[in-house]
Amino acid sequence: MTHRQITVSELSDSVRIIDYLKVHARFIYPSGSSLKKAFKRESVLLNGAIAQAGDWLSQGDLIAFIQESEACVKVFPLDLTVLFEDAFMAVVVKPAGYSVSGNYYKTIQNALPYNLKLSDEDDALVLPRPVHRLDKLTSGILLIAKTRRAQQHLGTQFENQIITKKYTALVKGKMLGKDSVESAIDHQQACTLYESIRVEKSLSYEWLTCMDLMPKTGRTHQLRIHMSESGHPIVGDDLYDTQNVLKGKGLFLCARYVAFKHPVSSELMSFEIPLPGKFEALLARELRRWKKFNT
Repeated sequence: MTHRQITVSELSDSVRIIDYLKVHARFIYPSGSSLKKAFKRESVLLNGAIAQAGDWLSQGDLIAFIQESEACVKVFPLDLTVLFEDAFMAVVVKPAGYSVSGNYYKTIQNALPYNLKLSDEDDALVLPRPVHRLDKLTSGILLIAKTRRAQQHLGTQFENQIITKKYTALVKGKMLGKDSVESAIDHQQACTLYESIRVEKSLSYEWLTCMDLMPKTGRTHQLRIHMSESGHPIVGDDLYDTQNVLKGKGLFLCARYVAFKHPVSSELMSFEIPLPGKFEALLARELRRWKKFNT
């Protein structure tokens, strides 16, 4: 039994199925590791046959995904803030420090049955599923599908870049105004818009900038990479910034705003959450320390 099919559209260049699905099936497999595991489980079909990750695609090929059995999932009893829920979808707040999905027990996906009601729609998913991904260290708003129709429609909105996402980050140094960062990530073009909203003196970094980041594409670690390339890495990022890393406070990146169309009613919906308290606490602490040693 399959729960989603994709017909390969016109291709500008030769592409392997795994690379195609990294872009076009993020709503089903939100991470590269989950996609690789799907191939190992033989859960991906190409024109009716079991697909191999290295198979080449042609226009018109049909890719199908075998329904995964979720009856044996161990529910993770983690309390989540639920911003919205109906029979088709939900909007929850992901705390930092938890992976959205993966071969782990303590994931947001395993916590969803603890926080959400199962849908009674005809096309209900066995369990609610995230339709996009946030890094383990990133907190913020996460969209959840409870039916196949919602999963498909929300996934299409992500693919077509209809969904508006806004993150807030604390970055090292002074970064004023608004502009964009554009550079390829994993050989795919990526674009991030940014706007500075607050700058404070810092004893540790000379300056700290609080800024809004609006990704126009959805590459893995895009915001972290782009900020690092700009010379203003996100505070707490020990992967793309190895100098003077703040220990014990986590990554200062929060997905705090999202706007999208409801997958059934097409109503325009938007949600915004306040920044985690650690943002203001760090800004105040760094300014206080700077004044102490510079007055």
